[in-house]
Amino acid sequence: MTQTHGLDVVADLFAGRPAPVAASTAERVVDVLRGYLIEGRIVPGTRLSEEAFAAAMSVSRNTLREAFRILAHEKLLVHEMNRGVFVRELTADDVTSIYQFRTMLETSALAQTERHTQAQKSKIRLAVTEGLSAAEAEDWRGLGTANMHFHLAIAGLAGNRRLDATMSQLLAEQRLAFHVMTPLKDFHDPYLTDNVTICELIESGDVEEAARHLRAYLDRACAQMVRAFEATS
Repeated sequence: MTQTHGLDVVADLFAGRPAPVAASTAERVVDVLRGYLIEGRIVPGTRLSEEAFAAAMSVSRNTLREAFRILAHEKLLVHEMNRGVFVRELTADDVTSIYQFRTMLETSALAQTERHTQAQKSKIRLAVTEGLSAAEAEDWRGLGTANMHFHLAIAGLAGNRRLDATMSQLLAEQRLAFHVMTPLKDFHDPYLTDNVTICELIESGDVEEAARHLRAYLDRACAQMVRAFEATS
């Protein structure tokens, strides 16, 4: 059933947060809305009220429309003629496509050993530490965010800004599928051990084994998410 974020709901969404009261550009609005989408604070299928969001973010409707267009280009929102703008709902085929592309990008980054830096490897370790802390606190949404940071850091081994941007977009798009993975603990927690193993393999220089482990990990995660989608269809 379609949910609409109206004035009261949007006011609650932004309550107590430093976000975009002074936002003045479409890019700033995009950053804020993308963050809420990735955090799962606005669920797939939700209709975004132009009036409510423009008021809550203190921006013009033209600015908001430009932000909506950018997020639609990033495949996070969809515009339906005569109905409005909605948070995109993924399909099982979308999930499979995203994981296939991610596997290509991440294993390619691992293979480019001549571009690996200690600073980037440290980001992988930092993401693992972030995940362990989130799991200890039973912050399963936070663990999902840490996992995203882990995979962004792996892609970052290639030292390519275009690849980094593509990976960020893929992961943001994939977060739209997390609403079917309940409870989140059962989806995220088992992969934390894999993250530790992959990190240790990278640190030891065994990138071929890290790539094999990563490929199997992503295949397993994809199959698990596809099953969840099929169970809800």
